[in-house]
Amino acid sequence: MASASPAPPRVSRRRRAAPPPKTRFDRRLAKILTHATDVFYEKGYEGASMRDLSRASGMSLAGMYYYFESKEKLLYLIQKHTFTTIVERLRERLKDVTDPEQRIRVFILNHLEYFLANQKAMKVLSHEDDVLKNSFGTEIAAIKREYYRICMDLLDNLKRAKGLEFSSRIAVLSLFGMMNWIYTWYHPRVDADAGEMAEQMANIFLQGVCASGKAPKKRSAN
Repeated sequence: MASASPAPPRVSRRRRAAPPPKTRFDRRLAKILTHATDVFYEKGYEGASMRDLSRASGMSLAGMYYYFESKEKLLYLIQKHTFTTIVERLRERLKDVTDPEQRIRVFILNHLEYFLANQKAMKVLSHEDDVLKNSFGTEIAAIKREYYRICMDLLDNLKRAKGLEFSSRIAVLSLFGMMNWIYTWYHPRVDADAGEMAEQMANIFLQGVCASGKAPKKRSAN
């Protein structure tokens, strides 16, 4: 029987709150985006109207059109805020972590903490992933590619450190598949909190890629 591997160092689970908006406009915008997220969550992007968004936010319809032009602009701002916040928090957390495996654990914890605290935004982002077009879509796609590349680099570093061989692309997309759909089944009264869930998910993922990445032993010739 193989001996049990030592338990990995625990990743800090302390949530790092985003700095509060500095101006009155920023605070107002944050509230409007929260209300817009609620509307998109309940009605879907196609089913929501600017009047719905105006009513939910408490802003006049004329004011809504003046500041945001269209519901597409609001969806763009929601996505930009979400992805920018995740990437900035991740980069900050990774600064003091050098171990390749621990850096992946930090990535998973950062992702789950944010999305479990913002499940409505998670659903909106998942369901309305391909709505944005033109410059809005281009900008959001660039932030997503940055996030994907960070994860890809983390997996490539793990492969080099442990001498593993597996498809980083398949591993990264499989990891996102594990994390991004938890809003469809997560129940806080039944399931673990973000920290414990991140630890369990990281164990499953890392054990899987490490096992699959080992070169098969060559059979000795008879």
